Order: sequence, then structure tokens, then C-alpha cells
Amino acid sequence: MAEFNLKKKQKYQPNVSIFLAVCGRNYARILKWLPEKMSVNVPWQIEGQFGTLSINLLENTKYTQLVEISRPIPNGHFFKTPKATVRVYHDAQLAEVLTSQQIYRLKPMYDYPNIHMHHSDEKFQVNAFLEDLLKIGSRRVTCQS
Repeated sequence: MAEFNLKKKQKYQPNVSIFLAVCGRNYARILKWLPEKMSVNVPWQIEGQFGTLSINLLENTKYTQLVEISRPIPNGHFFKTPKATVRVYHDAQLAEVLTSQQIYRLKPMYDYPNIHMHHSDEKFQVNAFLEDLLKIGSRRVTCQS
């Protein structure tokens, strides 16, 4: 008779130190091209070796800023433009994704499987994706009106 090893799947445990490290690296990358004086809702672009990022400051307070970052895709009729709303915490020196694509409120962790098919570590995944998005570079910053 065959023996079956039925192991119960372990519950996802977020690794806070790795998450904060990603948010810290994102803050350092954003700080390289974030102008000291900027106006709300005046978009600008960052051109890099691998493409262009469109940036729009949505909110500006003493210790935080809310920034929308998107990557326009030329001839992207079949793909949605990658877009994220990021809270930049200057006092903590962190940048955290608040919304991404159609997810308007990211939870720290999700049960899996779930109706929206989010990963258990969806919040970490979108912050890691932002890190990759920010690697596009910052060769030239141009303001638009």
C-alpha cells in the first residue's frame, strides 16, 4: 500500500526586514530625480537608457509626498500602462506603493487562493516591481505643462 505524505501548506509570513529594504532602495532611487521645489499636478518625465517614466506629484506635505509613477508603452494597444501610486516618507526614508493597476488598497498579505488571484505577498511583489521600474534610469528630467 502506497503512503501519501499530505503536508499542510504553511501560512505566509511576511518578512518585514526584506520589505523595508525594498522600500528603502525605492526611496533612494526616487530621491535621485525628485526635484526639491515642485508643484502639485505638474507632470514631468524621466528619460533613461531603457525608456521613460511619467511622474506626477499628487500631494505634497511636510514629511510625505504622494507620487504617481507610470511607464508609457509605445504602441501598447494590448497592454495596460504600468502605474503605481507611491507614498514617499522623507522622515523614515521609505517609498511604499499604495495602489497599483487595478488594486486600490494593498493589504499586507492575502489568503490564497482568493477571488482576485492576488499573491499572498502581493504588497511585496508590487514594491519589488516598482524597484525594477525605477531602474529604467534618470538620464534626463523634463517638465511638461
